[in-house]
Amino acid sequence: MLDLIIRGANLPDGRQNIDIGIQGGKIASVEPALKASAGQEIDAKGRLVTPPFVDAHFHMDATLSLGLPRLNQTGTLLEGIALWGELKPLLTQEAIAERALAYCDWAVAKGLLAIRSHVDICDPRLLAVDALLEVKKKVKPYLDLQLVAFPQDGVLRSPGAMELLKEALKRGVDVVGGIPHFERTMADGAASVRALCEIAADRGLLVDMHCDETDDPMSRHVETLAYETQRLGLQGRVTGSHLTSMHSMDNYYVSKLIPLMAEAKLSAIANPLINITIQGRHDTYPKRRGMTRVPELMAAGLTVAFGHDCVMDPWYGMGSGDMLEVAHMGLHVAQMTGQDAMRNCFAAVTVNPARILQLDGYGIALGKNADLVILQAADPVEAIRVRATRLAVLRRGKVIAETPAQTARLSLPGRPETADFLKKSI
Repeated sequence: MLDLIIRGANLPDGRQNIDIGIQGGKIASVEPALKASAGQEIDAKGRLVTPPFVDAHFHMDATLSLGLPRLNQTGTLLEGIALWGELKPLLTQEAIAERALAYCDWAVAKGLLAIRSHVDICDPRLLAVDALLEVKKKVKPYLDLQLVAFPQDGVLRSPGAMELLKEALKRGVDVVGGIPHFERTMADGAASVRALCEIAADRGLLVDMHCDETDDPMSRHVETLAYETQRLGLQGRVTGSHLTSMHSMDNYYVSKLIPLMAEAKLSAIANPLINITIQGRHDTYPKRRGMTRVPELMAAGLTVAFGHDCVMDPWYGMGSGDMLEVAHMGLHVAQMTGQDAMRNCFAAVTVNPARILQLDGYGIALGKNADLVILQAADPVEAIRVRATRLAVLRRGKVIAETPAQTARLSLPGRPETADFLKKSI
C-alpha cells in the first residue's frame, strides 16, 4: 500500500502515461500502469508532472519593497542601486522577514520550491543576513532557501565589507558571492575574485559571483573567475551570474573565453527579465538586449540556468515568482525556438538550477524526494507557451498548493459553452 499514486502523467523527458508511486515522502516507483494501491490517487490526465521549479538567482532581501522609500523613476540599474542605498538605513529585520515570507508563499503557489538568494552584507548591522537566516529556518519544511553572501557595494570598495562577509558566512550563509565589476578598478575587481575564491576554497563553500553585469565588452572578470577556479581546485562549485558583458564581446575573444569556462566547469546564470531591461540603456538603435550567450554556453557543456533576479524591488517593478515567465522571456531573447532549444529553456528553470544549487534528492526517479508539480500542459514546450497553471504542488508527497484549471466560458452561436483555450490545436 503506497501513500499516493499519480496516474497518467507525462514527464519532461517525453515519457507518457506514467504512474508515480510515493511512499514516505519519496518516489517509490515510476512506471506505466503501476499495479499497486494507495491511500490517495491523483489522475494527471495526460498532463505534465515535473520536479519543482528552481530559481538560481534572486534577491530576497529587497523583494516586495517596491516604492520604498520611493519609486525608481528611470528603471535603471544605477538608480536602483541608489534607491537600495537610501532604503538600507530604514530597513528592519522584521520587515525584511515579513516580505520574504510573503514572497515564499507566492513561490510555493507557482511550484517554485528552491531559491538561491543573494543577501547584501554591506550593512554593519547585517540585518538582512539575520532576517533571511530566520526565514530559511521557517520555510525549510516546504522550500529550500540557499543564501549567498553578496557585497552589493564591492567587497574591497565598501569599508569593512570583507569582515562582514566572513561574519555572514560564520552565521550560516551558504555561498560566497562577489561583484568584481563594481570595484573601483579592473585590478581591484580581479583581486576581489581571487580573495573571495580563496575564502570559498578554505571553507569548502560554493561560489556565485555577479560577474560582468555591464555592457562593457572589456569587463572580463569571468576569465579571472575561471582561472581562480582551476588554480584552487573549485571545479564544479563556481557560478558566474549575469555575464551580460559577453553579449557585447567580439566573437574572437568569446571563442577563447567559453572553452576556458568549460575547462573550469563553471556554471552560468542568466536573468532574462532583468538583463534585457537594465542592459543597453546607453544605446540608441540598434539596441543591445544584454542577456549572455545562453545557447553557446549550453553547447559548450556548461550548466546554464535562468533566474528571476528581482520581483517588485528597487530594480524591477514587476514579477510574480513565475519561473515559466522567466523561461518564456529567455526563450525569446536567446532565439531558442527550436524544439530541443525550447526544452532546454524548461531545463534552465528546473534540473539545471537544481544542479547548480546541488540539491539532494531532486528529480523524478526511484528514491528521489516526492517534490512534484502537476501542470495544465502536456509537455514542457506547452508549459512555457501558456505559462501553465500549477494544478497541484507536492512537497515530500503532500499537496501544499492547488490552483483550479483555467477554462473559458463562452457564449458564442454554434460553439461549445466551455473551451480549454490552453490546449494545442494540433
